[in-house]
Amino acid sequence: MDPFATAHPGAAFDAFEPGARERAAGRTPWTPQDGPLPALYLSHGAPPLFDDAEWMTRLGEWADRLPTPKAILIVSAHWESAPLTLTSAEANTPLVYDFGGFAERFYRMTYATPDASALAARVAATLPDGRPAHASRRGLDHGAWVPLKVMYPLGDVPVLQMSMPTEDPDRLLAIGARLRELRSEGVLVIGSGFMTHGLPFLSREMLAGKDTPGWTGDFDAWAAEALDRGDLETLHRFREAPGMPYAHPTAEHFVPLFVTLGAATDPEAPVTTTIDGTMWGLSRRSLQVA
Repeated sequence: MDPFATAHPGAAFDAFEPGARERAAGRTPWTPQDGPLPALYLSHGAPPLFDDAEWMTRLGEWADRLPTPKAILIVSAHWESAPLTLTSAEANTPLVYDFGGFAERFYRMTYATPDASALAARVAATLPDGRPAHASRRGLDHGAWVPLKVMYPLGDVPVLQMSMPTEDPDRLLAIGARLRELRSEGVLVIGSGFMTHGLPFLSREMLAGKDTPGWTGDFDAWAAEALDRGDLETLHRFREAPGMPYAHPTAEHFVPLFVTLGAATDPEAPVTTTIDGTMWGLSRRSLQVA
């Protein structure tokens, strides 16, 4: 079933991002000659991302610049669970509509991805002995399917989501390091969060885009400088950063970054920022590492 068929509520996607499906169909598939894919950290956004044409364009163009991956492994802020667990590897994995108060059409969207059993086996093989990835019937939450529906609108790439079993930066770096070898096999490794996520502290003006809180600017500038230096030691101390604790009253939207950095060839190398700016008063800084 085509998730963007005319009768489907998600068909409006093409009105927001003209030609997205055509561009995706014309991309070049990854081959070993392309070398390792980058690892990404993206600020994923809630379903109203589909109403932000500019952001959707930038996400789509980001995917356009990459070879189409053979598979995608994503860690989202919205699934914290230990031991480390993978979503269902079956084709047409269901979606988790873990949000409230939005338009009904967002709850009817689908993202029918192919069977990911081969990826599940490879991920399990990368993990330390005694720590197998536990299979789950859980589907993809909005930290995974919302950005992927924009970046890979054909839904033709196998996708698995992996739970985040800890918020400890060192442990997440180690998990990312275990996943690093997958990049050389055409697997796109993604940490999905939001560079600032102080939802309780946003005013109506901020949500309307008329004002940006100082704590967003302070934290974003701090993070950008540390990432440009490849300064892992500073990033480890994010709880002491300017703008805290307002930028992250809880840590789950920042710490997927450490999975991404751990998967880098050199976790202390400068990153490449692909998206910056704000949405609803929050920093949507997104980046990739080689």
